[in-house]
Amino acid sequence: MTASPSPSSPPSPPHRPGPLSRLERQGGHLIGTYGLLALTGLLFLIFSLTLPRTFPTADTVDSILSTQSIPAVLALAAMVPIVTGAFDLSIGYGLGLAHVMVMQLVVNDGWPWPLACLAVIIGGAVVGVLNGVIVEFGRIDSFIATLGTGSMMYAATGWITDGGRIVPGPQGLPAAFTDIYDSTFLGLPVPAFYVLALAVALWLVLERLPLGRYLYVIGSNPRAADLVGIPTRRYSVYAFATSGLIVGFAGVLLAAQQQIGNPTVGLDYLLPAFAGALLGSTAIKPGRPNAMGTVVAVTVLAVGLTGIGQMGADFWTIPLFYGGTLLLAVGLAGYSARRLRTGAVAARDSPVGPPPPPYPPTQDGGTAGTAP
Repeated sequence: MTASPSPSSPPSPPHRPGPLSRLERQGGHLIGTYGLLALTGLLFLIFSLTLPRTFPTADTVDSILSTQSIPAVLALAAMVPIVTGAFDLSIGYGLGLAHVMVMQLVVNDGWPWPLACLAVIIGGAVVGVLNGVIVEFGRIDSFIATLGTGSMMYAATGWITDGGRIVPGPQGLPAAFTDIYDSTFLGLPVPAFYVLALAVALWLVLERLPLGRYLYVIGSNPRAADLVGIPTRRYSVYAFATSGLIVGFAGVLLAAQQQIGNPTVGLDYLLPAFAGALLGSTAIKPGRPNAMGTVVAVTVLAVGLTGIGQMGADFWTIPLFYGGTLLLAVGLAGYSARRLRTGAVAARDSPVGPPPPPYPPTQDGGTAGTAP
């Protein structure tokens, strides 16, 4: 008597992550997105408990919003070329040249301050275009190219000031010009609203307009951008021009704040700007430079520096803090970018839809779709 063939074993379904792993992924996404914002609140709470008389006050908040506005604007300027995978090391030198040019035009040449400010902002955009042309059409690495142009701008700053400072006369600067930085709006320093408006504008461009998507594609894969027809050189020049435009605006703010022309002051903002821009790529949109993440990064740096300063730390702790933060930011930014690429590959390779059910058994002992 011949035994009937045994039914074929149904294929085992592919392994799928359970609810716990999905929860872990969601938790990791939330930490990556809002972790830096939570750290800001945590630092503010720690310093408030440590320094209850000086830190949690309106004066401290006003000081943070006012003094950190220029580093925040410059960090946003540094962030735009980073979106395309380039670095503009000339922004610190450009800031020094821009604020000196404002003082030169207003104090020594007698220009009306609105015209001087407009000329400097447009000049910053022109310098950005030159940086972009040198990098993209000259095929020079952005580090080397912008370091070279920055050194030339530093030389121009020294030539204009003859190595000294530009100091206004006894009548001082026009009150309307200094109010650009010193005034308040809704009880808060008006420079904070400049930062907010600039961040929102960059967010709209980068996240909601085709231009922003093109810039992100160029930064992630220039070869793919060329293959799909994106003019990578032109859009990269746009990124450098935007950076130069923002640097020119930051120079106007610095001139209104300092009220003198100091040829060496711009270099002090270079490291904080890149620390904020790179650390910002680990927040809000982890793995990609973004405007809102940059603002959050500058805020956490400002809270940390203010608390350290009120605790009586030595002067050398500031460059130490910024240097360590920059190293941490580069490491976290690279990790976030790798994690983003890994997640994209995993999502692409994962099976779509549930696995097909096993064939039902037939009356003769086999399975539907198989030979008995």
